[in-house]
Amino acid sequence: MKFTKMHGIGNDYIYVNCFEERVKDPVRAAIELSDRHFGIGSDGLVLIQPCAEADFEMRMFNADGSESEMCGNATRCIGKYVYERGLTDKTEITLKTGAGIKRLMINAESGIVRSVKVDMGEPEVLGIKETIQAGNETFTMTRVSMGNPHAVIFVDDANAFDVHRIGRIIECHPMFPNRTNVEFATIRNREEIRMRVWERGSGETWACGTGACATLAAAAVNGLSEKKAVLKLNGGDLMIEWADGVIFQEGPAAFVYDGVTAEDY
Repeated sequence: MKFTKMHGIGNDYIYVNCFEERVKDPVRAAIELSDRHFGIGSDGLVLIQPCAEADFEMRMFNADGSESEMCGNATRCIGKYVYERGLTDKTEITLKTGAGIKRLMINAESGIVRSVKVDMGEPEVLGIKETIQAGNETFTMTRVSMGNPHAVIFVDDANAFDVHRIGRIIECHPMFPNRTNVEFATIRNREEIRMRVWERGSGETWACGTGACATLAAAAVNGLSEKKAVLKLNGGDLMIEWADGVIFQEGPAAFVYDGVTAEDY
């Protein structure tokens, strides 16, 4: 099976062009190929597929094989892939995801995609300043849906916070029967937020586009930030803006390498 490894500020996935390839068992492929010791190594698997309702369709599987509705960094990588690999010559495309159809605006110069801006849709704030127990500790969270679930927790120092211990507990908390992504964020000023993320099904990743959008929404509704801010993640920066009822995220995407797996999936 031919594949391309890409990343959006460190959030890395294995991308398969399903205009040319057929993936019969994406769950097994995601689990085996995402393994960083025995596989390719990634946060999951993304399939780029034909679509009757939009220009393209994305299916995204976490490293544990679970299918996710949406991935903001993957949408940007798909924008770069389809433009630079000649699947489209349009600089504005539509992409069907499990969270609906998203609009991608491609910033290209001389055939090279410099950044992709994605209309992520309207955030759904499900709860503000709710308390949740994790072990012997109690945290205050704001729940936001970006088509996938997020629990945003504001902490004094995201850099020093024990994301692995607390993230693992909250991801599987009984309050979230389908599990949740968990963001730990520190407000640096009203236009800059430091964020780390524990992703459902993958653990801590270097970046999460939907998580950055959820964090900006949570900060804004709690009066902690403006509706436009730089989100500083482990792998780099995303510009997030909440305007006209929807959230836009903009940032880079990068190719890592192309390859062929030893067996088909």
